[in-house]
Amino acid sequence: MEPRKIAIIGDRFMKTEIFREHLEKTCGNNHLFKELELPWPDEPMEHGYEKPGMAGLKEYMGDPDEIVRFIGDSEIVVDHLAPFSAEMFNRLKNLRLIAVSRGGPVNIDMEAARKSNVKVVNVPGRNASAVAEFTIGAILAETRLIRLGHESLRNGTWRGDLYRADVTGRELSQMTVGLIGYGHIGTKVVKLLQPFGCQILVCDPYVELSSDDKVNGVQQVDLDTLLKKSDVVSLHSRVTKETTGFINREAFQKMKKDAYFINTARGPMVDYQALTDALTSGHLRGAMLETFGVEPVPPDWPLLKLDNVTLTPHIAGASLRTVEYAAEQAAQEVQRYLSGESPLNPC
Repeated sequence: MEPRKIAIIGDRFMKTEIFREHLEKTCGNNHLFKELELPWPDEPMEHGYEKPGMAGLKEYMGDPDEIVRFIGDSEIVVDHLAPFSAEMFNRLKNLRLIAVSRGGPVNIDMEAARKSNVKVVNVPGRNASAVAEFTIGAILAETRLIRLGHESLRNGTWRGDLYRADVTGRELSQMTVGLIGYGHIGTKVVKLLQPFGCQILVCDPYVELSSDDKVNGVQQVDLDTLLKKSDVVSLHSRVTKETTGFINREAFQKMKKDAYFINTARGPMVDYQALTDALTSGHLRGAMLETFGVEPVPPDWPLLKLDNVTLTPHIAGASLRTVEYAAEQAAQEVQRYLSGESPLNPC
């Protein structure tokens, strides 16, 4: 096969050497590879709405001019976070394929890509297993007082009162867990939850339950029913115009008193002031938040000061399996392109 010019743009999570390892294994080592490592996650991503000319992108990392210079006349780019704006496509005349190792091409102006006749492929569900596992840990950390016990002990207080019947948490087998969104991640969360013996509700108007789900007692309900009946509400939807801010004050008011709210999805779907009020008023017993509307969060953010919230810095999808799987899938897409086959996951 004729050697092709392939630019690899990785970072300190999706390592360039792992991309190249899988590309050489799948596509051969006779191609002309070049590699660039960006400093994410040690440095935060940028957002398209903040930068002139980048409005077609949601989040990305990298200076557009630097990225264009690096790619040069490469035909193929294997990427994680580098931006691709309309202006950049106009300058990348030889570019024909971008294999982005993400669940969605949020760092790419897709309309501009189509106009420039550049194919874009992605890796849907790349971190589904990692996020699903993390969600189970998030639920247990909050409902079984793991985080509260840890924090108090680290601060020198032995909280023997956490064993009191009026303080301690219930087991999942006693609870109803509701999942909003039932895609790659939600389906894996349900499979992990089933051995705990909890009742499981799901709300997603765009999917139908499988026969296995029905046999295992999973129930599909509307959003209002899920909010009213669930002891734990876990968010797994995608951010769209429809879902932006839809977990709002009204939604929290519909939830059970003493319920828990878990978000391992995306921050813009949540009204944080409404959540703060629901937690400080005692209507919700606790929350676990993994993603936020603004990242990093401001140091004076009110939710940082509440003692009934577990917070993590958007790390649910971080696992070594995610890295290997995403690199492997991206390499397979490049091989299909080189062989003239249709992509598995076109954007």
